[in-house]
Amino acid sequence: MRDPFETLGLDATFDLAAEQVEGAYLARVAAVHPDLAASDPERASEAARLAAALNTARRVLSDPEGRARALLDRLGVPESRDLPEGFLLEMMETRLAIEEAARAGDTEQVARWRGWAAAARGESVRQIGSLFNRVGSGEPQDDLGREIRRQLNAWRYIERLIEQLPGPG
Repeated sequence: MRDPFETLGLDATFDLAAEQVEGAYLARVAAVHPDLAASDPERASEAARLAAALNTARRVLSDPEGRARALLDRLGVPESRDLPEGFLLEMMETRLAIEEAARAGDTEQVARWRGWAAAARGESVRQIGSLFNRVGSGEPQDDLGREIRRQLNAWRYIERLIEQLPGPG
């Protein structure tokens, strides 16, 4: 996959507003729209390829989790399954409590867990943004990259929990 930041001509930063991504996408996709080259099959094929790359870049950078993964790829931080200390146990206990509330039909408690999960998501985004802001600050980049990866892995658990919460989403 092409670098989504380069594809859209955006700075490689976690702190991108949705409007920035959308504006960069619209400016670039208008120039390569396949319909503009319909009379030339070779140009049309290239335009379609570029439009697909722009669509992918937009999708990746519009999603904070995707943006974080793209930044880690740029930094050369290897994939890992590491999680913050004690996180997995906390998630297991949380899931058990949610399942108990759901079994009991306690919609109020499930709603509280939904609020907890939304707050945990927000905290994950804040923590990861703060860690990315420290990149290039003189700290050991390998350590910082591994910590970002750990926090991103925890964030993924939170996202899966939100997807699996019973009731209206």
